[in-house]
Amino acid sequence: MEDLHDPMLMDGMQVAVERIAKAIASNETLVVYGDYDVDGTSGAALLWSFLSKTGVNVRYFIPDRVREGYGLSNAGIEQTKQFGTTLLIAIDCGITALKQVEFARSLGIDVIICDHHEPGDLLPHAVAVLDALKPSCKYPYKSLSGCGVGFKLVQALSEHAFIRSRLGADCDSLLLSYLQYVTLATIADIVSLTNENRTMVKLGLELINTTPLPGIRALIETSGLKAGRVNAGQVVFVLAPRINAVGRLGDAMRAVELLTCDSYEKALILAQVMEEENRNRRRIDEDTFANAQEYIEQNVDVEQNHAIVLHQDGWHPGVIGIVASRIVERYYRPAVMMTTIDGVAKGSARSVSGFDIYQALKKCEDKIIQFGGHKYAAGLTVELDKIDEFREAFYKVANETLPKELLTPEITVDADLDVAELTPKFVRVLSQFAPFGPDNMRPVFSTQNVEIYGQPRIVGKNHLKFKVKKKSRTIDAVGFNLGDLLERTLQGRAGLHLAFSLDENDYEGTMMPQLKVRDLKIAE
Repeated sequence: MEDLHDPMLMDGMQVAVERIAKAIASNETLVVYGDYDVDGTSGAALLWSFLSKTGVNVRYFIPDRVREGYGLSNAGIEQTKQFGTTLLIAIDCGITALKQVEFARSLGIDVIICDHHEPGDLLPHAVAVLDALKPSCKYPYKSLSGCGVGFKLVQALSEHAFIRSRLGADCDSLLLSYLQYVTLATIADIVSLTNENRTMVKLGLELINTTPLPGIRALIETSGLKAGRVNAGQVVFVLAPRINAVGRLGDAMRAVELLTCDSYEKALILAQVMEEENRNRRRIDEDTFANAQEYIEQNVDVEQNHAIVLHQDGWHPGVIGIVASRIVERYYRPAVMMTTIDGVAKGSARSVSGFDIYQALKKCEDKIIQFGGHKYAAGLTVELDKIDEFREAFYKVANETLPKELLTPEITVDADLDVAELTPKFVRVLSQFAPFGPDNMRPVFSTQNVEIYGQPRIVGKNHLKFKVKKKSRTIDAVGFNLGDLLERTLQGRAGLHLAFSLDENDYEGTMMPQLKVRDLKIAE
């Protein structure tokens, strides 16, 4: 914890702490206003959990994806006013909500913003705006998640003498336990895993694997993960989709309820609901992806255009962000997917490496009602009669600023290894570089002229599974979604070059090295 930066270095922190201390002392009604993704719900869970321990009257509110939409909205603020709210703390949203903050003020509600998205030219007229990306903010680390900013606020609050007196001796252990929320948010939001994000996630994963909060423990159990062996990849691909699912298909307040649950038995019931919602989400996701792919094949010239923009009335607003990511994977083009909500087109944008989608949208802002986000992911709203204009403008920006060489995915190999070097000890040493993620990716290795041992096969939906052999050493290999390369492995049995990362496979209770194949080619 000593490796973390002083929270008071964040611009606006002193003001935020004093206003919250005043609210606690006066027993005002506070509302933590989050967002419906993992970052927003984890952030809301963290702030609500901490503030409720001070004895203040605090509630949490997560907007409905369809009814109130993303971020701070007048409709959402009106909802919170019904609770008698005098102080609203927005987490993972609010940095561009100029009019909405004015509306809150007109209702007698003070606003504190904890956000990590790009600010606009003007900042909201809030009591305090906490965002390390603010031009005036000298905070030394700029890549926190929304929940990470919330944690810095909680850190600062815990150092305030009056608030600390309310929390008692448990204050430091409480702070440490909340790193579990930060870990879920930081990993799920695909922010940089360097500097203090790395510190918080490393500590948080240790806690998740030793003393998980009841809601997180229930989530691990119902998702079929092995308690004590949860890693960053499993947070991204197993836990995060389940937390997201309840907000995608219904009320995201259920996610906060699970994450703040004191009872494991109650958490288990909520986690089972998430499991069911995630199954429903997957089904809708598959249907939408198939529908989008069919449209692209028939109507979009992906060779000519360096981006893909899609709109369809019937698409579920809760899955279009996921499907946009899958479209990027499939065609390796920046993708925008929109559906119709309340007479306008609303959607998500996802990008490829080297293309700043937020800046691309900014160049088209005369065709957009509103937008927000960061380099690789954004949300936007467009008038229905402006969709074609927006599409043309976006294609023009992509064609002019995205060079053709960036439209082919590239695998950068960190080092060449001999299969004989891939011992359990080597894997253990490598694991000390974890947690892996953006800016600290799992190393990619190559190995030359290995033989295929036994019969390669396809398992699951389209995963390639085989064994490789070199001299006396044999090792398992799996290529996720690489079933199309089965023929190549058969043709290159006597000699293959592989690009892979190293993983561990649980074989009868023993962790064995496994090659996670990224690509392969037949040796000359």
